[in-house]
Amino acid sequence: MSRWGPLLITLLIQAMASMALLTLPVMAPVAAKALAVSPALVGLFIAISYGGALMSTLLAGATVARLGPIRVSQFCLLICASGLLLCAVPWLPAVFMGAVLIGWGYGPITPASSHLLARTTPPHQMSLVFSVKQTGVPLGGMMAGVIVPLLLLNFNWQVSLVIVAAACMVCALFAQSLRVEFDADRQVGQSFRLGSFAQPIRLVFAHRALATMAGCSFGFSMVQLSLSTYLVTYLYDDLSYGLVGAGVALSFTQAGGVIGRVAWGYVADRWLGASQTLALLGGLMALSALATAFLTANTPQVWVWVILTIFGASAIGWNGIYLAEVARQAPKGKASMATGGTLAFTYLGVVVGAPVFGAMSSFFGTYRAGFLALMIAAAVCGVVLLLNQRITADATH
Repeated sequence: MSRWGPLLITLLIQAMASMALLTLPVMAPVAAKALAVSPALVGLFIAISYGGALMSTLLAGATVARLGPIRVSQFCLLICASGLLLCAVPWLPAVFMGAVLIGWGYGPITPASSHLLARTTPPHQMSLVFSVKQTGVPLGGMMAGVIVPLLLLNFNWQVSLVIVAAACMVCALFAQSLRVEFDADRQVGQSFRLGSFAQPIRLVFAHRALATMAGCSFGFSMVQLSLSTYLVTYLYDDLSYGLVGAGVALSFTQAGGVIGRVAWGYVADRWLGASQTLALLGGLMALSALATAFLTANTPQVWVWVILTIFGASAIGWNGIYLAEVARQAPKGKASMATGGTLAFTYLGVVVGAPVFGAMSSFFGTYRAGFLALMIAAAVCGVVLLLNQRITADATH
């Protein structure tokens, strides 16, 4: 396969996993009524999913080394599909168990792709290639935002979940033809030990650059997933949007993320570098969260789309730069382990952030309070990154 093969297959797998994760949040207003619960509980669903992802990503380094990135990705898609099927059972404990499975499936996919891309990407193209691959996350979000509401117009929410699960299975089957080529470096004799959980964390704390990226990702992930999780419900409940209209608005944030990931990757490679680009994105996230909090039902739709596109470009656009920097700073052959270690902090940000967003929104009686909290989190991260960049620059002079 061409040198673009690893990028294309990892992009497709990432998009399907992202769609699986966001399918239930997009249909939250409908599913919540059927389950007789508040739509705000979608934050707990996301937190549980990422709690599962946090655990599984810590084992990704050893698992990828033994089975290969394609085989791991196939297993992950099948686990996500199983979680979606469990979510279709109209019983709240089953839905939350489905969330755990989706998280277990979602967690190792990024470390697996980082292992493959770190092996096949020239160093001077790392930020751009990783950013293009990470467009799979907002692409999956766009698919969820557009396809899921359309499925709900023709089927009930349970059948819609089954259809998305079937798509994940088809993607896993498609990847089989690529396994021999891309899993050629697997180490069949690699063993699994309890220490495998701690090893990625130790690796992160042993390298200042990795620890900085991990801390940055904690705050930014709070912003990203709260936006993706609650935007549809915010527009539906607070701004009186229809479900399809709110889904389209979510797609604008995801489209902004797709464009942003590629554009920011190019900017980081050519001009600003990773830390300065991430600090800039922190500022844009903060301003966008503030603007989103002050949207009203009378705000012209075109302005809503513009604000949400910019919000998506920053809040969803940072991941590729971060992952490329992690792979670049990781010791040779340790890209998947370093990625798994830093992603544990990324997922922890989601586990903490989504429930806090939901709790604040419930306490104040509006989702606007949650977006104001995101503004503060993003601003703090931007300032820390800017100060760290100056300290690093002073140390080199």
